[in-house]
Amino acid sequence: MTRRRPPADADERTMLTGWLDVQRATVRLKCEGLTDEQAQLVLLPSSPRMTVKTLIAHLRNVEQGWFEASFLGARELAAKDPFELPQPPDASLDELLDEYDKQCARSREIVAAHDLDELEAWAPEGLDVVSLRWIITHLLEETARHLGHLDALRELTDGTTGY
Repeated sequence: MTRRRPPADADERTMLTGWLDVQRATVRLKCEGLTDEQAQLVLLPSSPRMTVKTLIAHLRNVEQGWFEASFLGARELAAKDPFELPQPPDASLDELLDEYDKQCARSREIVAAHDLDELEAWAPEGLDVVSLRWIITHLLEETARHLGHLDALRELTDGTTGY
């Protein structure tokens, strides 16, 4: 996927989904050239689950959790604790990135088929029911925040910066 900023005069939907797609595409760029061994390095002693691989698995879970479990109401797809990083996955980095890309494609399909004002079908206990607009905006924040983590992990791994 290539990164393309949405046009400056885009409508709200195009702007929101365009910027989210820029963030999603950057996830793969941040991982380019990493080996599986590098992607599972624990570099932050106070956060032993914070690895490149767990971040990619988490981002995949977040996409599925918000768009399928909450918005569409497929509760069985909700992660046990969506706010926690998952256990280190056994899958390779390439497999995790492919799963993430597939989940993002599924999320795009869901967003394209619904109005931004439509409310989610189910909210996890303790959370308010929110609109699709809110979910997209939250995913922008969530993905961008974890890209910052990927920036730091990548620099600590092999000195690579930028993108």
